[in-house]
Amino acid sequence: MTHLNIYPMHSQLKIKLKNQKHIEAEMIEAAFNYWFTGNLHIRSPFPFYIREQLKLESIERLIDWSNQISTQVKKKLSDEIIAEKFEEIIFKTALKLVLTEDEKITIHYPFMPRKGDKIKKKNNAEIEVYCIVEGRTYYKKGDESFLKINLINTNSGEKWETEFELPE
Repeated sequence: MTHLNIYPMHSQLKIKLKNQKHIEAEMIEAAFNYWFTGNLHIRSPFPFYIREQLKLESIERLIDWSNQISTQVKKKLSDEIIAEKFEEIIFKTALKLVLTEDEKITIHYPFMPRKGDKIKKKNNAEIEVYCIVEGRTYYKKGDESFLKINLINTNSGEKWETEFELPE
């Protein structure tokens, strides 16, 4: 196992992580790098103010998860399974750290439009029309989940909303 250079953490956590022979520091770094930086179509769903705490708590929870697994099972774990579990831990941990419902929506649905996003509106005229996302609301109808998005037309100031069913 190598040392996690770019993410400062408490010395006890470093020792615990070093004792986990099957958890690679590079995987942890790669996961944080991927979700904390923009990658083409992917924007980080995690606000800056939770990132340091998110790193510490996520690594701690990964170690706790690992400690509950028998040695025989650990030998059978692939890097892919560990990475998927770590990603799941990161997202669950982040939900407990954020302050607003909108931030929770972003973590649950990181690929959906976000407050402040500029969206091109289809228009029959030759003029390009854009709308800005002013707000979002998550709600359920029966067993289905929906996202309502409030928008404002940047040309006319007209406010409107749309909603759609969310994948679960």
